[in-house]
Amino acid sequence: MLGGLAALGALGTLGTAGCTRVAEASGKKGGDLLERLKAQGIVRLGIAGEVPFGYIDKDGQLTGEAPELAKVIFKRLGVGKVQPVPTEFGSLIPGLNSQQFDVVAAGMYVNPERCQQVIFADPDYQMLDSFIVRKGNPLGLHSYKDVVAKKAKFATGTGYAEIQYAVEAGYKQSDILIVPDQVAGMNAVEAGRVDVFAGTALTTREVVKKSAKAEATAPFAPLDKGKPHVDGGAFAFRPTETNLRDAFNVELRKLKRSGELFRILRPFGFTKAEMTGLTAKELCGG
Repeated sequence: MLGGLAALGALGTLGTAGCTRVAEASGKKGGDLLERLKAQGIVRLGIAGEVPFGYIDKDGQLTGEAPELAKVIFKRLGVGKVQPVPTEFGSLIPGLNSQQFDVVAAGMYVNPERCQQVIFADPDYQMLDSFIVRKGNPLGLHSYKDVVAKKAKFATGTGYAEIQYAVEAGYKQSDILIVPDQVAGMNAVEAGRVDVFAGTALTTREVVKKSAKAEATAPFAPLDKGKPHVDGGAFAFRPTETNLRDAFNVELRKLKRSGELFRILRPFGFTKAEMTGLTAKELCGG
């Protein structure tokens, strides 16, 4: 997977944490963050250390589908360097709105609750859910309804959309084991602490490649208000920064039309089935 990154080139440069101050809020209509980022030549990306969305690799380099895409788009916007600000997934929106970083670049799902707190670019990918279960899937878990019916011990990640999907299916939220990421989820399944970990189809299928005891189920669409739902992941911006979000969307649409977006995401396990024409407005419920 990482070998494919070499073809992308050195499109962005890492800085060291703390060397660049995050641009502060502006009174300009639509915000002037883009102009200030151009002036300082660097943009800080909030990441959550989740493979393949945004993480630091074994060589200490920032990578993942969102950071690699950010390097391309921000370079086109006149900002040549990117700098990671790692945090827990559940801290991404609070960190963005408290100006700890400039943009969330973590493959974050767009949903109505989050749309009340931040503004999103259009999704750069779409995704179904999948479970990590023990080899052979002994409980026959293929949906959240199965988890409830079989009274399975259930886990998912901090701030994940899968929490709500399980609750909608009838699982008691206080009984959900919350773990930091998909690796911790797989470890919990392997150790028998839980029967199932829920995550995106991409993260589950990638992480179980390293396991002799666990496997990923077939992807499925979770139910949202009783209807099958396809999620979309996107970059998030502070609500005042519509000018930056709009400029980002212009470049993203160009990458979609040219096919370059797929070439950027493919090394991280994305397939053409995960390319999307969904919009943030659709997923926000607008």
